Amino acid sequence: MNQQAGSTPTVDHVTASVIQGALENIAIEMGYKLMRMSYSSIIRESEDFGAGLVDVQGRGLAESAQSTPLQSGPIPGYVQGMQKILDQRGDGLRPGDVIMHNDAYSGASHGPDVGFIVPVFYDGELIAFSATTAHHLDIGALTPGSCGIVDAIDAYAEGLQFKAIRVYDQGEKVEPVWHILRDNIRVSDLVVGDMEAQIAAARIGAERLVELIDRYGKAIFQSACESVMQHSERLMRQAIAALPDGTYAATTYIDGYLDDPEPSRKELPLCVAITVTGDEMVVDLTGTAPQIPDKPINMPLQGTVDIAIWLTVRSVLLDTAVHGHIPVNDGLVRPIKIAAPEGCLANPVFPAPTIARFCPGNQLADTVMKALAQVAPSQVSAGIGNLRVIAFSGLQNSEHWVHMEIFEGSYGGRDGKDGMDAVDTLYANTRNNPIEDIESHLPLRVDRYELREDVCGAGQWRGGLGSVREFVYLDDGGASVEGEGHKFAPWGFQGGGEGGTAGLHLDRANTDSGKSGELPSKVPHTPVQAGDRFVCVGPAGGGYGDPMLRDPEMVLADVTDGLISINTAANDYGVVITDELTIDDEATARQRG
Repeated sequence: MNQQAGSTPTVDHVTASVIQGALENIAIEMGYKLMRMSYSSIIRESEDFGAGLVDVQGRGLAESAQSTPLQSGPIPGYVQGMQKILDQRGDGLRPGDVIMHNDAYSGASHGPDVGFIVPVFYDGELIAFSATTAHHLDIGALTPGSCGIVDAIDAYAEGLQFKAIRVYDQGEKVEPVWHILRDNIRVSDLVVGDMEAQIAAARIGAERLVELIDRYGKAIFQSACESVMQHSERLMRQAIAALPDGTYAATTYIDGYLDDPEPSRKELPLCVAITVTGDEMVVDLTGTAPQIPDKPINMPLQGTVDIAIWLTVRSVLLDTAVHGHIPVNDGLVRPIKIAAPEGCLANPVFPAPTIARFCPGNQLADTVMKALAQVAPSQVSAGIGNLRVIAFSGLQNSEHWVHMEIFEGSYGGRDGKDGMDAVDTLYANTRNNPIEDIESHLPLRVDRYELREDVCGAGQWRGGLGSVREFVYLDDGGASVEGEGHKFAPWGFQGGGEGGTAGLHLDRANTDSGKSGELPSKVPHTPVQAGDRFVCVGPAGGGYGDPMLRDPEMVLADVTDGLISINTAANDYGVVITDELTIDDEATARQRG
């Protein structure tokens, strides 16, 4: 590294890479510390959290690779929103401060994803931020839990709003704020414990960052950060420049509220037009359905929509399986511009509610994938099976219990690979809870957990299978559901078949307590009784390529494994399999011919 008097030092590539690696390791350490200190299973087991480092300008430096992109990705937006609010108040930051923030209209992803931000000072100068986010079990909404609040009429019905709230002031705990949290949040012992774990993890990140700057000096550190961001920007620009110039458009649909008599609340389009010009890209969402002013499936432009777009473009154009390690920082997003008409689902106007933005946002990411499929067909998957979250809850001795269960989706087939079975898709990247953990902590029993058979998009590379899970209540309680994909099947690609839609069934143990039967993808809080059973059927991904080109031996393997039936093998793939589970080559040739 060289430096002339009064100039910014030039950092060699090795030093810059070492510093970037150190930043990434700090973020990963923050994430693991948060997991291990947390109380609730949605953080400890599902890993629905984020951790990241942001520079003083609000630009992302590094994020925890093991957490969900929808938690780590928005952290720069959290910081930018916090900075804007503090500036408007004429307020500043001091060493020892900790700021709590969850404003969906100021960078946050949605209300239950609460961020805790620790300003990092070096020699008395504010130099960066260390922050964690996490999905909390409850945030004081109109019904128990923080998902499935699908009947919230505005932002105020979704729970407590924290707009750059100081919870530690120069190292001193601001006790009245914590009293408010404990008095207005269900299962507050778990939630407040998780919040304190977030603060501890963010403080660890701040300490490690100061140690890193001590090692290299402030000037070298800042120069290295600029160098690595420029490197990431070059990688993204090169990937975009490799695409032919043009506009590539796609539309998919979300269920919305299928049981609502009002047409404007159901079967809603998500429209994406990607224009590539040289080494830059504009993603235009014009044509997307108008916002629903009194239903919470609107998506914050900053915190949800931008992450859905950036994550998908990055994953398709800079797949780590091809390009190796890609530093995730502000440089990756610089060549990508987003346009969304104000007042649409993807750019709502306050106080439109946003708490249930998760599944629509994931479908938006899938729509971006569908648009990119026209210009990068070998780098995409066919349509994904979307996700569902159920908030199980109840009262025991006047104390609330709440459990958030994220149900897997599935991936569509890919060029040369079948879709992945029963996994979270796109920007989610969370894990399901182990059955043993659920049954040892909650009045729930899991009677069934298996792959969904004989339903997946047929293709040269078949779609991934969904899962089937059954939950039985052991005590009276309630549930609310936030999901997608009951109406519209995942799309097939290049001759592949559509995937399978999702389903949800409630079996009542006592018919006097209510009707049994199929439920829509969104269900507001519903009382249930001991013995009632939820049957959750996951969606199956779309197929990739002509099913008649699938290797017959692969079809046979799927039949042998019980994934598809002999009839499906013949009807969808043209492969005739005998009762002895062998391929009838002559009959297969006739069938395919």
